[in-house]
Amino acid sequence: MSYERFNAYRIMWLFCLFDLPTNTKAQRKRAAEFRKKLIEDGYDMMQYSVYKRFCGSSEACEVHIKRIKNWLPKEGKVSILKFTDKQFGDIETFEGMLPKKNEKTPSQLELF
Repeated sequence: MSYERFNAYRIMWLFCLFDLPTNTKAQRKRAAEFRKKLIEDGYDMMQYSVYKRFCGSSEACEVHIKRIKNWLPKEGKVSILKFTDKQFGDIETFEGMLPKKNEKTPSQLELF
């Protein structure tokens, strides 16, 4: 049995960026439902309308991308980005003029 080591180039992060209309009550409801589904699927809000999710592999990312495609509202714009853990670690985040500490990779492994 061979064991493949986890490394920063195989572990992935998935980002979902969206701009959904909220002019009518129905549009606000669809936007809220979309955000709720992202959160239920394990996404964390990085910024308003920018959600991120840790995935153990590129294959796991594809599963979550398919889910997002099934949830797409009929209006608005949704973008999906994939990053390796190494690329994610190089993100620089600022709050005002002060740099914010980079987040660490979760220690828990995803099994499915």
